[in-house]
Amino acid sequence: MRNSPFWWILLGFMILLDFYFFQSLKVVSQSASHRTKIIIYTIYWTISAGAILLLILLPYLHFEKQARFTKSTIFAILAGLFFAKLVASFFFIIDDLRRLIQWVAGKLFFNKDKGEVAAAGEYISRSVFLSWAGMLFGGGLFGTLIYGFRNKYNYQVKRIPLVYDHLPAGFKGIKIVQISDIHSGSLNNKAAVMKGVQKILDEKPDLILFTGDLVNNLADEMDDYMDVFSRLKAPMGVYSTLGNHDYGDYTQFPTAAEKTANHERLKAIHAELGWRLLINEHVVLERGGDKIALIGIENWSSKARFPKYGDMPRAYAGSENLPFKILMSHDPSHWQAEVVTKYQDVDLMLSGHTHGMQFGVEIPGFKWSPVQYVYKEWAGLYEQEKAEGGTRSQKLYVNRGFGFLGYPGRVGILPEITVLELS
Repeated sequence: MRNSPFWWILLGFMILLDFYFFQSLKVVSQSASHRTKIIIYTIYWTISAGAILLLILLPYLHFEKQARFTKSTIFAILAGLFFAKLVASFFFIIDDLRRLIQWVAGKLFFNKDKGEVAAAGEYISRSVFLSWAGMLFGGGLFGTLIYGFRNKYNYQVKRIPLVYDHLPAGFKGIKIVQISDIHSGSLNNKAAVMKGVQKILDEKPDLILFTGDLVNNLADEMDDYMDVFSRLKAPMGVYSTLGNHDYGDYTQFPTAAEKTANHERLKAIHAELGWRLLINEHVVLERGGDKIALIGIENWSSKARFPKYGDMPRAYAGSENLPFKILMSHDPSHWQAEVVTKYQDVDLMLSGHTHGMQFGVEIPGFKWSPVQYVYKEWAGLYEQEKAEGGTRSQKLYVNRGFGFLGYPGRVGILPEITVLELS
């Protein structure tokens, strides 16, 4: 990555962005004393140069396993600075376009007869208002990202009642807890994670379902958290499936055999936790004399950059005659791409994967995140009306994730424990 042309283009762009931002900084500080300006400019360039230098050195800095969180935090701060300046620059660009239009208008309409107006129009100053607006918006974004560091273990319990006319009587009132995207390689506060696990246990669920991404890349990321997640127990069991990060596809292994061994070790960890890992298969759940199907498939995505390891025909086979079906499939794009078109008797699909991008806005009646421009179904409950000739509607629930990845925080979209109550 660091030796690719894209890397150097990005670095060059960041340096140009620093100089562009600095022009507006000079505008908003123009009324300050000479001494104050020197202090402001020195602080700005020290931070900017330090950020560029850290970004260059970061790939070469080797962090121990316990310090990976430090590396991700440093990277998040650098990325936050970059995006804050980028957002601010949109305001500066608007101002520059305004100045360009004024300058062109001065040339076209005043140059012939009013030379003095044209001369005055040769230099049109930057708008102090737009410069301040850009600084405030950019600074607000950066401050919000820093504030979000404190939210990464702020687990929210979402209670979702689901009503089905055809749910077998024995399963009426069943309480299911869904968690997803633990990403143990990102976790660094065992006590905080333990509190999240205790929140799950306090719900006294009948069934616990985990919908993938136990680790970031490596099976040994779970070593410090085995005793935490092995506490998860439920009368009807704990079932799990795999997500895109569980295959080791995003890291380099010396050999293919080592990658396979890592994946096999990860699958064994599910068993050691006491979880029943479903790999393109289904199990029959029994309660009150009735039966339903729980289907679990490997990662299956309709997005080109994510893998299709899942085998839905294989997992579904044999469940046709069961009256109610729950599908665990990590990536929500699987729902529209295959489930609602080919498996219309799957009543409820549970997914994760998106994390709600760990950034967005959620207020009663409104939610927004940049991830919605990539994933149509990205957080919460969705429903597909009955297909033509179909006998029932289908539901999808997308969990916002228990852990975090990349950015070590959450803004607006908080970590989630989903409590599904079926009736």
